[in-house]
Amino acid sequence: MQSFTNNNPPPTTMSNRLANETSPYLLQHAANPVDWYPWGEDALARARSESKPILLSVGYAACHWCHVMEHESFEDDATARLMNEKFINVKVDREERPDIDGIYMQAVQAMTGHGGWPMTVFLTPDGLPFYAGTYFPPDDRHGLPSFKRVLGAVSDAYTNRRVDVERTTEQLRQFFASTTHPTRSTGTLTPLLLDRAYRALAQEYDARHGGFGGAPKFPQAMSLDSLLRYWARTRTTLALTIAQESFRAMARGGIYDQLGGGFARYAVDEGWRVPHFEKMLYDNALLVRLGTHLWQATKNAEVRRVVEETLDWALREMTDPEGGFYSSLDADSEGHEGKFYVWTTDELEAALGAEAPLALEYWGVTPGGNFEGKNILHVPNDPAVVAARRRISVGELQARIASATHALLAVRSARVRPGCDDKTLAAWNGLMVRALAEAARAFDKISYRAEAIRHGEFLFRSLVRDGRVSRSIKKGVVKIGGFLEDYAALGLAALALYELTFDDVWLAHARSLADATVRWFWDDDTGAFFDTASDHEKLVTRPRDITDNATPSGTSLAAELLARLADLLQDESMRRRATYVLETMAEPMARHPAAFGHALGVADLLVRGAIELAIVGDPASDDFRALSRAAAERYVPSLVLAGGPARNAARVALLADRPTRSGRATAYVCRNYACETPVTDAAALATQLDAATNA
Repeated sequence: MQSFTNNNPPPTTMSNRLANETSPYLLQHAANPVDWYPWGEDALARARSESKPILLSVGYAACHWCHVMEHESFEDDATARLMNEKFINVKVDREERPDIDGIYMQAVQAMTGHGGWPMTVFLTPDGLPFYAGTYFPPDDRHGLPSFKRVLGAVSDAYTNRRVDVERTTEQLRQFFASTTHPTRSTGTLTPLLLDRAYRALAQEYDARHGGFGGAPKFPQAMSLDSLLRYWARTRTTLALTIAQESFRAMARGGIYDQLGGGFARYAVDEGWRVPHFEKMLYDNALLVRLGTHLWQATKNAEVRRVVEETLDWALREMTDPEGGFYSSLDADSEGHEGKFYVWTTDELEAALGAEAPLALEYWGVTPGGNFEGKNILHVPNDPAVVAARRRISVGELQARIASATHALLAVRSARVRPGCDDKTLAAWNGLMVRALAEAARAFDKISYRAEAIRHGEFLFRSLVRDGRVSRSIKKGVVKIGGFLEDYAALGLAALALYELTFDDVWLAHARSLADATVRWFWDDDTGAFFDTASDHEKLVTRPRDITDNATPSGTSLAAELLARLADLLQDESMRRRATYVLETMAEPMARHPAAFGHALGVADLLVRGAIELAIVGDPASDDFRALSRAAAERYVPSLVLAGGPARNAARVALLADRPTRSGRATAYVCRNYACETPVTDAAALATQLDAATNA
């Protein structure tokens, strides 16, 4: 299996304190003339002893504008001298420390009305922010002050106008305090709540291009998945249309790598044509899971192809040989955004020869290009239309495009690859292993099954010790105590592996992590999960972000883990806690569903109840496998699945008192404390599951 690492490693002679870090993002700055510190007590203590403000710079390895600001300012000797003289400079990888990123991003948004990366925040020695922004240019430009001018003004304010600084920090102190107030229910979980959320999402649908809103356009896989779930429950045609057409538009757009598979972070245009080229593991995990559900619902061959190509890309280019998935691929190569991915007409014709005219038409290639004079490959016309124009069958078109893809990949492989952020993060890996396990189960693909198990075993062997999860591992070095999202995402991955294998060890892992989320992250006084553990490093506030942004929130992941285990283990305390957590978010979910895409899926499970399926028998037998396949090929929202011999009921309550019939594997479909007639026939099980889904 081929793997790729960062093509721009730091020089061997390091000039600051980032040299011993494992984060590729921090190592990218290790040779800067800036006297960078990693976040930690050393930097904070020096700021206190010298009474200097802290310049906190937060970014991530695949961030294009982070690279720009580094080259323009952090590599500039004059700027570095000013930073070193006036500030204690701290560099943070937001992917390693979502707690720090989340706290200060809230401050940036409160102070400026917007956020983003690179994030630049000026702090007092005790960590309170008093001035903030994002990217600053080296010279006054586009209404933005130069970074050096900002440095001078901030230093002057801190030295000579301390009253103003203290007024700002006090306002931020009160703002942070408000995030730890006790929660309360904002409404009950009802079908009406889900209806309101659906209508609000549908109003934002871009019927011309797919997705929601205008440029820049993000995939919003969690919102699309909630719409697919809504369709399965209500048969509202528009909900399926939005999910299906949005996925298809992305898959045919430039945001999808038409040659190598995998989706870029977002598109800068409303039509998905021009991506911001970085590829993030979490986006692809969420889109794989959405695509798997779409295939189960529609059996669309194009959807399955895109899902498999994306997984194949992740297994080929994003996999550590020891196990686990890397975090991201950079947008840039050789200092230019997207250079690895774009083509001129001449390059394509040279690579494809006689096949070039067909391929150029299929991928929308023009002499003038669609991105800085070159072409981002996309599929502007339905393949059936292209085939008809060429008077060939769709099958022949697909075969010839597959051959052209192979030829172009061979040429592209000789190019300088984008840098790879090769750290392995628990939460993101949990999302990807869950998606891989679900795809393996749906597609009945042995290779995916083996990879899901391999990566799952690696994560629990390397990142979980005595019930505690670590955030990151790179080259065997484990760092940073895990956050709520790490525990919950790994727990859900373990549940997906249990449903794939019916090996009780995975269920035990899931239960252990669910218990740990409550022990370490739940606060009785607040009535909420926090993002950091109770024994985590003390920061200016204990962060708690309930919104599903680029990734599901730790809160919604934890609520789902508890809700699903509640059915498997028949544990009402888990269900009550999950229900209360969602009730505190009920009204915001209905009003602003795009910010609660994952939470809406959990709400659906709690509102409509799980569809419980217990398959009793020997998982290796043909009759058990036939029943399992009947379930795996179907889209059954809120399916909670248990399987194995009846003797496993001591560990899996859903199997209790459910014997086999006539010596054959037997399936029990239950919902809301009522069960269908036990069946041994796969077709009969399929009928029961379809009826339960539509009930």
